[in-house]
Amino acid sequence: MLRFGSGIAAVIFVCDRFTKWLVLDVWSLGDRIYEVAPFFNIVTVWNTGVSFGMLQSQSPTTPLLLSGLALAIVVALFVWLRRAENRLMAFSLGLVIGGAIGNTFDRLMFGAVFDFLDFHVWGYHWPAFNVADTAIIVGVIALLYDGLVRPRQGDAET
Repeated sequence: MLRFGSGIAAVIFVCDRFTKWLVLDVWSLGDRIYEVAPFFNIVTVWNTGVSFGMLQSQSPTTPLLLSGLALAIVVALFVWLRRAENRLMAFSLGLVIGGAIGNTFDRLMFGAVFDFLDFHVWGYHWPAFNVADTAIIVGVIALLYDGLVRPRQGDAET
């Protein structure tokens, strides 16, 4: 399962870097907002905090502290991945690991995470996010499903 989950993590990292490169360097969006649909924009947001802009900080040590924490979590997730019992768990862990490495790369290179996907509907506006964030959220949901809902082999059927 380690190889499978690591492959998923690598694919997520590459997709995250590719989409960020596309928006930052190819489209050169700058501070402009590109309206894709009435509910979706491509924007430029530099997140110096954690998920969805929480705990924003301008301290120069924050990116290093958050990166160190993320890398420690990635190491723990790789240990978990080595012990993964099924493909869903390995897939889920790969998503989270790839997303964490993608955002950590941004923090170490730019001092902040680049977010660009901006959804809004009926007056509600979700904080901007990126491919890595999406992978982390989907991976966590799948891990919860695997741990809480998915029937285990050998469980008695009722």
